[in-house]
Amino acid sequence: MSDDEQAGGAADDAPEKPAGGRSSDADDKKADDKRSGDRKAGDRKAGDKKAGDDKKQARDDKSRDDEGEDDDEKSAEDEAEDEEDEREKERERAAGRFKAYTRDPLAEDQGEDGPTDLAAAARTRRATRLLFDVGRDLHRFDRSYFNNAHIGDINLRLGARRFGAGMRSGPVPEDELRRLRRAHVEPEGYVRLRTALRARRLLVLGAAPGTGRTSTALSLLDEVTTSAANGTGTGPDAEPPAGSRVLRVDPDGGVRQLAASLDESRGGEGEEARAGVGYLLELSLTRPGALPPDEMDLDELAAALARCEAFAVIVVTVGSAANPLLAGRYGMICPPAPTEELLATRLRERLEEHAAGAGEDDTAPADLLARAERVADREEVRNAVGLKDLRPAEAEVFASLLAGHVLGDVSRDALLDGCRSLAAVQAQEWFAGVDRALTARPAEAERGDRNPGRSGTATLFHPVAFRIALAVLGGASHSAVAAAAHLLTWELSVQSDPDSTPARPLFCDDPEADRALSRAELTEGKVEVDGHEVPARLIWYRGSALPSAVLTELWDRHFPVRAPVVRWLRQLADDPRDQVWMRAAVAAGELCVRDFDHGYTELIRPLAEATTNRRLIFAATTLDQAAGHASHRKAVHRLIGDWSKKGTPSQRWSAAWALGYGNAAATMDDTLDALARIGVRDEGELVTVASHNVVRLLVLPDAAEVLARMAEWTHHKREPYQDLGLAATVRLALTTVDELLMDPDSLGDDSDSPWADRGDWPVALALAAIRPELVEPMADLMWTALNTARSKDVAMDALEELLRSAVRKDGTEWTRPGLAELLPALATEEHDRRRLDWLLRRMMSDPEKPLPDADARDLWWLAVAPEERARQDGPRQDRRRHEWPGPHRPHPDRPRQERPRQDRPRRERTREEERHG
Repeated sequence: MSDDEQAGGAADDAPEKPAGGRSSDADDKKADDKRSGDRKAGDRKAGDKKAGDDKKQARDDKSRDDEGEDDDEKSAEDEAEDEEDEREKERERAAGRFKAYTRDPLAEDQGEDGPTDLAAAARTRRATRLLFDVGRDLHRFDRSYFNNAHIGDINLRLGARRFGAGMRSGPVPEDELRRLRRAHVEPEGYVRLRTALRARRLLVLGAAPGTGRTSTALSLLDEVTTSAANGTGTGPDAEPPAGSRVLRVDPDGGVRQLAASLDESRGGEGEEARAGVGYLLELSLTRPGALPPDEMDLDELAAALARCEAFAVIVVTVGSAANPLLAGRYGMICPPAPTEELLATRLRERLEEHAAGAGEDDTAPADLLARAERVADREEVRNAVGLKDLRPAEAEVFASLLAGHVLGDVSRDALLDGCRSLAAVQAQEWFAGVDRALTARPAEAERGDRNPGRSGTATLFHPVAFRIALAVLGGASHSAVAAAAHLLTWELSVQSDPDSTPARPLFCDDPEADRALSRAELTEGKVEVDGHEVPARLIWYRGSALPSAVLTELWDRHFPVRAPVVRWLRQLADDPRDQVWMRAAVAAGELCVRDFDHGYTELIRPLAEATTNRRLIFAATTLDQAAGHASHRKAVHRLIGDWSKKGTPSQRWSAAWALGYGNAAATMDDTLDALARIGVRDEGELVTVASHNVVRLLVLPDAAEVLARMAEWTHHKREPYQDLGLAATVRLALTTVDELLMDPDSLGDDSDSPWADRGDWPVALALAAIRPELVEPMADLMWTALNTARSKDVAMDALEELLRSAVRKDGTEWTRPGLAELLPALATEEHDRRRLDWLLRRMMSDPEKPLPDADARDLWWLAVAPEERARQDGPRQDRRRHEWPGPHRPHPDRPRQERPRQDRPRRERTREEERHG
């Protein structure tokens, strides 16, 4: 038995005694008897005064002699008992302090007994990092935005301005309509739209910008007007009449002006010219003060169109302002064009144009088309595009790039860079000039006659706020993203118009509009609530490239928006939901990479000096995300090194957590040195977080080096180092793999990683099953923790948790393979087996969770050495309950032959243990 166990055993075996001891009670009784005797002697002195005086004097002298002897005995006994009591109290205090070292690092924020959901936070981080793939993000670009590019004989328009945005009114050129007839791809439900337009003469078409809604409207008008003029069938093959029959209408005039102009032309010279004409009107309802036309205005316009035998399509953007129009009798939703067919059509058009001017020896267009489709299917090209659905303008660019590549005009690198630009262009369109209308104040506002009504900036900023929130929290529940978007809407509104109180209507949200305007999709999934999964609707961008593109556009091109976004991220850092604050931390790291000086000053340093552990983890995760980029890795290493040496306690806490990710130092040796500095400083004030992050490193390939350093700490002469090693050892048994794993792909359903099906395993047993070479070092560490006075109770509880994880509640196997590797190395001595035997019997007698006899017997046989197990005979099922060949109950037929004790390094006893031993 070790010296440390003897020190602890003495405390366990010592009987409890009152603080004063038994001698104190006896002396009090003697003093009471003496006083009673004195009173009785005083009553008898009247009968024989002289004799009574002599007896009294003799009695007093004898009492003084006896009292002196009793005082000497009392002093020696009390001193011994006081010393023993003080040692017992010190041992209890040491055990209590060590138990606190193994608490969850988030327990202070969420309550000592409350759930902390570190596993949920770890899973959230792994999922979020997939949205910001460092190998494919915008740092691969030489610039973060594009205007145009000329590659070979192909001119690519990549600007944010939409085609035709500058056209106000007038006829649509015939060549544009001719090209539209040849290349337009009909969306799903196109025939239904055409039928409704022909029947009602008026159609309100709602869709998100860039989805091909204008092309669909022009195609509809071209078909119905051509059919009406020729009196023939419909379709693109019908011959158009002489002169343009499709006109664009100035949106400033609105519906009423168009209806009035139609009525004015009746009976005049222009009536014949108006007959059979189609009108395209694009209304903008997002400007402050813009009001949609009511149903009566639409009825008046439809009547005027019918009188002139004309047609009109009003194009609006889906959203709360357009909902009344789309819900009326004239409203319909315009579906987007199919991506695959759209791309094939555009690509065929480009290649046919090239073949028309090429010689006879060139490759046939069909062969070029097949080659281009194979290039488009390459994984690197699909990842570079990063969009699930291509909109018409994007299909134009992508088709031009593919055609140029197969024709030899566009290199591979130029092709990939052009593909990556698609998401950047979409982000640029989303944010270009959103608040331009707010900057143009009316004249009466400049004179001080401003309308006292509440500001409408919130309605204007909500769509962009939702896109930013989706970029930061993509993969979270729809409700979480919507709530975060409203918080950001408020911050943007206050920043834009600080003198007004932002007004946000309470019942105007339109989830379908938000999804359409942000290219998002909803999926059925689950989120974790206090460690339990519940069903939820999750929302994502329809394209992996969009989150990075949005954040880059936001941070690089719109500097005034940084202040409200930083305030918003600080609010998200305090959100109790792991799906929110952890995703925000990863996104904050991506923003800091774009401008580390600003990000460190406004985000990292303030959060790293906070008083709540969640904010400290937020800062650490942000730093780790920045360290994932080679351009910032060395800077993060130096920063974490400085914090570990001379930082404030909060900064050292954040540094410890950042080191646990494995990227905050140049080597594993440097990482462990920094964690040791943090853990032992100030008499182990931060040993809790330091030990937790030591264990987090064990899932990395350098686990053997980590275990070796833990063994060095447990043998160190200084007690803080010993506590660090012992606390990390106990955490090794108490922490599950889910809380620690760094690799985002290792827990996927289709992952080949050995960790994939062991997410809920204790780290010690998972390592034992995956890497058997680490069993002996782990067993030596656990042996030391079990035989050290201040850690043995917590270590024994941890060992019990390991044993109970052998099988699940339904009887299926759980961690039994890991226990089969670890237990034999942990129970090699008589003392170790006796302790295991006692623990199993205690678990069997547990009134709340009794361990079944069969399970206890199976665990015991797992711990028995293989050669000894082969010597045991007799069927196991014949043994009675509580009977198995334990160390203190040897087999009756054969003497015990123990395995030779393995040489385990003994830890030097601390001064505290020498004092208590």
